[in-house]
Amino acid sequence: MPALGPRDVEVRIEAGGICGSDLHYYQDGGFGTVRLREPMILGHEIAGTVARVGAEVTSVKAGQRVAVNPSRPCGACRYCQEGKQQHCLNMLFYGSAMRFPHVQGGFREVLVCDEAQAVAVPAAMSAAQAAFAEPFAVCLHAVNRAGPLLGKRVLVTGAGPIGALTVIAARRAGAVEIVATDIADATLKVAKRIGADAAVNVSEKDALNRYEADKGYFDVMFEASGNEKALAGAFASVRPTGVVVQIGIAGHGMNLPMNVVVAKEIELRGTFRFHEEFALAVDLINKRRVDVRPLLSDTFALEDAVAAFELASDRRRSMKVQFAFD
Repeated sequence: MPALGPRDVEVRIEAGGICGSDLHYYQDGGFGTVRLREPMILGHEIAGTVARVGAEVTSVKAGQRVAVNPSRPCGACRYCQEGKQQHCLNMLFYGSAMRFPHVQGGFREVLVCDEAQAVAVPAAMSAAQAAFAEPFAVCLHAVNRAGPLLGKRVLVTGAGPIGALTVIAARRAGAVEIVATDIADATLKVAKRIGADAAVNVSEKDALNRYEADKGYFDVMFEASGNEKALAGAFASVRPTGVVVQIGIAGHGMNLPMNVVVAKEIELRGTFRFHEEFALAVDLINKRRVDVRPLLSDTFALEDAVAAFELASDRRRSMKVQFAFD
């Protein structure tokens, strides 16, 4: 445990969700060029209760439940000064091997964070719900990257946790129609439950044909699976001048039909993490403007971590798997 500085907050972790990047580290030792080079604690979807605060902390106090923002930008580099903190040159992001030494993650009993990272939540909000703030913030940022969605027809490919939360965020942003796709009926069922107008299993032949007439149907597409086939296969359903936002991270590079991107003048945009969206995510969950509870599949004790990761890896049986730190 590090010493408690004047602006630090000591949090006893109560809940932590397993993310897709955690699965990449667990299964493959990393993703793309990001590789584990030393032992690293995983986890960045976390919430808990404040145990102690530094002498200068004013925003939270001992005994309060908080959602912990895993992002700790430096505030001083060129990107922080431009308001693009998610691209901070000196970012400390929990459970990330992007820098060395790696930044240790939040699957631990006690964590010391900066005051700005501890966002207070009401006692009525469970730690499990508060731990959804991080993945929901990712999706709010992705929706922001897409531009205005009011009255737009939206396709979400990959109906796992991020895809499902993107459905929720797109609906809040005013999308008039949302179609979710996946190859697992279980996740598609959840997508319908939380607001998708239609759920399509793309393992079926010609599953998206109905949306391909007249050069495409959807104004905006969010690709949440990180699967090359999902991205390339859905381009035919996107209208000319449509926007494609890539959320999912692949374990390797992708080959894209660039001739289609050019001919249909499609705008391909990336989206990476979040910044101000974290506080918004907490607020929306807190005020019950969104309901994340249907996405929680199961909760495990930390000593059952292997079983938890195996379940989280199986999209036929799970959506979001969390740890409970008792």
